[in-house]
Amino acid sequence: MGFKSPLEQPDVPHIASEREALAAWLDSHRAELLTKLDGLDDEQAGRRVLPSLTTLHGLVRHLTKVEHVWFVTVIAALGEPAPFGFPEVRDGDFRLDDGASLAADVGRYLAACERSREIFALVSLDDVRTHRRFGDIDVRWVMLHMIREYAQHNGHADIVRELIDGSTNG
Repeated sequence: MGFKSPLEQPDVPHIASEREALAAWLDSHRAELLTKLDGLDDEQAGRRVLPSLTTLHGLVRHLTKVEHVWFVTVIAALGEPAPFGFPEVRDGDFRLDDGASLAADVGRYLAACERSREIFALVSLDDVRTHRRFGDIDVRWVMLHMIREYAQHNGHADIVRELIDGSTNG
C-alpha cells in the first residue's frame, strides 16, 4: 500500500471575504499537492523522471521551504534558519540524500502549513513587509504569490506523476 494524503480537499467558498478566499484557495492548493502522491511508495515519490532534480517528494520539501521563507522569514520576521540549508545549500530541498522518508517530510510539510496558518491569523492583509528582492510588499501580495507558487508546482506535480505511472487524476 502506498501513500495516502492525510488532507481532505477543502471546498473553496464561492462567496467569501478577501481574507477567507485567499486562505481557502491556498489550503486547496496545499491539499492538492499531497493528492499527487496518493498510492505511491517512497521510491516512486523520489523517482527522477525529468532532467532536473524535480521529484514529487522534492516538491513536498520545496514547498515546506517556501512556506517557511514567506511566512516565518518574511511575514513574521523571526530570523529562523530555513529548512534544507537554504539559501546556502543549492537545491537542498530537492536533494533526497539526507535519508528522510516521504512520511517524515510530509509531516514536516503539514507542520509548516499549520505554522503558516497561525502566522497569517495574526496579521492584516494590509501589513507591509520588506523583501530582499521585491522591496515593500503587503501580506495580500504574499498570499497571492503563494497561490501562484502552488499552482505552478502542482502543474509540475501533474506532469511528474503522469510520467511515473500514467496517472492523470486531479
